[in-house]
Amino acid sequence: MTDDGERVASPEETLRLIETQRATAVRALHGDPLLLYTPWGVAWLLGFGALFLRYGLDGVPYAPISHGAALGVHLSLQVVAGAFAATGIVRMSSQVRGESSAKGMMYGYAWFVGMVLMSVICARFSSALDPLGAGLLWAGVSLLVVAVLYMAGGALFGQWPMFFMGVWVAAVNGLGVILGAGWHALLSAVLLGGGQIAAGILLRRRA
Repeated sequence: MTDDGERVASPEETLRLIETQRATAVRALHGDPLLLYTPWGVAWLLGFGALFLRYGLDGVPYAPISHGAALGVHLSLQVVAGAFAATGIVRMSSQVRGESSAKGMMYGYAWFVGMVLMSVICARFSSALDPLGAGLLWAGVSLLVVAVLYMAGGALFGQWPMFFMGVWVAAVNGLGVILGAGWHALLSAVLLGGGQIAAGILLRRRA
């Protein structure tokens, strides 16, 4: 208690306040994992899940959903997830000034440019493929863009979790492309979608 009657915080309360402020500063400077990882997890779990139900593992659909509808769900969710990721990165870069802020802004916009270019390339060549091949093209190229940008972001911001997530996305994507459309959709939904959601929640709790 001070001379003017105000209560003095105990050492434990002061420590908790310091830890809370530190955690807030870390999330501001390194980005909110829920924005960087979880949107992709939800998009991949639902989007690739829809593709898996359409393709099946042996070429026989598991649900009465058209190829166009499944691909539309997948691509729409990809665009939304990319917007969330770009928002998180731009918000993160707004907490700093100078060269670091400029790098963060450019990296955030790189997500948008990458997704637009991916759509242009896949739209140009998918018409020459059968539905399974076209779906695999869209899925494989989109995950390639995400994997490269995750690894680049990890290097740019010095975040090993982001870099290793990019490596994980690239590895699962490559294996799925080799195995075929059905397996690619299943592996991406379970290993990438579920993995991203778990990573976002665990990293947020650690922060």
